[in-house]
Amino acid sequence: MPASRRQFLKSAAAISLGFSGLYHHIAWAAPSNPEDRFGQLITDPKGILDLPEGFSYKIISTVGDPMDDGLSVPGNADGMAAFPGPEGRVILIRNHELGPTAKAAGAFGENNEWLHMIHKSDVYDWGHGKTPGLGGTSTLVYDMQRGVVEKEFLSLAGTTVNCAGGPTPWHSWITCEENTAQIDQVHQKDHGYNFEVPASSEIGRAAPVPLKAMGRFKHEAVAVDPRTGIVYETEDQGDSLIYRFIPAVPGKLAEGGRLQALAIIDQPSLDTRNWEETLVSPGQQLAARWIDMDEVDSPNEDLRYRGFERGATRFARGEGMWYGHDSIYFACTSGGSLKKGQIFRYQPSPHEGTADEHKAPGTLELFIEPNDGDLVDNADNLTVSPFGDLILCEDGGGGNNLVGVTPEGQLYRFAHNAMNTSEFAGVTFSPDGQVLFVNIQHPGNTFAIYGPWDQHRS
Repeated sequence: MPASRRQFLKSAAAISLGFSGLYHHIAWAAPSNPEDRFGQLITDPKGILDLPEGFSYKIISTVGDPMDDGLSVPGNADGMAAFPGPEGRVILIRNHELGPTAKAAGAFGENNEWLHMIHKSDVYDWGHGKTPGLGGTSTLVYDMQRGVVEKEFLSLAGTTVNCAGGPTPWHSWITCEENTAQIDQVHQKDHGYNFEVPASSEIGRAAPVPLKAMGRFKHEAVAVDPRTGIVYETEDQGDSLIYRFIPAVPGKLAEGGRLQALAIIDQPSLDTRNWEETLVSPGQQLAARWIDMDEVDSPNEDLRYRGFERGATRFARGEGMWYGHDSIYFACTSGGSLKKGQIFRYQPSPHEGTADEHKAPGTLELFIEPNDGDLVDNADNLTVSPFGDLILCEDGGGGNNLVGVTPEGQLYRFAHNAMNTSEFAGVTFSPDGQVLFVNIQHPGNTFAIYGPWDQHRS
């Protein structure tokens, strides 16, 4: 492959604090050996998941399995996070990217015959009793020592196309609807909202309360800065914005707050997609400002257009987002000249969200833009690992991988989907950093991956 397509980013210097304070530059060189970090991938004789030597996987949940509430494990598992549970258990909350017509993959049986098993008040959109929202979330309680799921249940019902989301510091999961359907013959309620699901090990369902002040649009993921309680949000559109939500009361999102869109100081309506022209260079530090948004319920689904007209920055399909090392990392799945994806880093201001923010603005940086599908192909969900690397889920056109990004900007493969071409989703580490959990959407499996993680901590 030509060297120009091997272009990728490397750090000027590695430091032990993960990604903090890195400055990147273009390196005209062959990429790092993708097996450098953990070793060469070993072909799985079962043809399911190729991993490096010393690592192993266990399938802990499969679509259609019976759950403890009498329902079935829904399909299209997407975003996910892990929380500490009682007596060393891990609580996994998992999204399901399903619309109301996907009955065969829903929790209520092939013809919604089990819908009567849950109370109508626990279902956000009842769908006239015929087409309820089939997205929502399921929760697993996992015993790390025995390697078994102790409980599994539907924890949010009646929402639709729940794609990603993000964990909060107060031990809940914000799940995001990537769908803006409005009331019609199928839907009894409008969609396009975030919902909050407590990380509970007790079988039950979260109150289906839409967090309307966080905006109505095709949500993808969120990340919360624990220092401020501010929530950052991505939008899955080819001409999307990046938003932040400043809650009126930190930790109580349902009590409202302010929605804003990211903009670059002195560069109004900057297009970061780099599709036709490179307007954002890797490593460039761009001082940010935030624009107040109004009419955030957006009945005409025009929030991103109004924001861009007022100077907000445009991105190419904002998807996965995660907080780590005092920064917010997010994927733009179709960014870059070859539309193979970009990863951005936003470092909040020391005065983030306050009247003094202008004294030391937050900064936006294009962290990587490989423009090479052999390195990373359309990164979607992502997480920040305990040892300092990013772990990206590919959602590309060919065989998909989990791809790591070191603090030096080097990319490597950690896992390969040997079953099919389905995407990885929901990558997350257990609270103690000893197990990586991830979904493969089709045929519909959740994996626990064990291995010598401690050997790679910074």
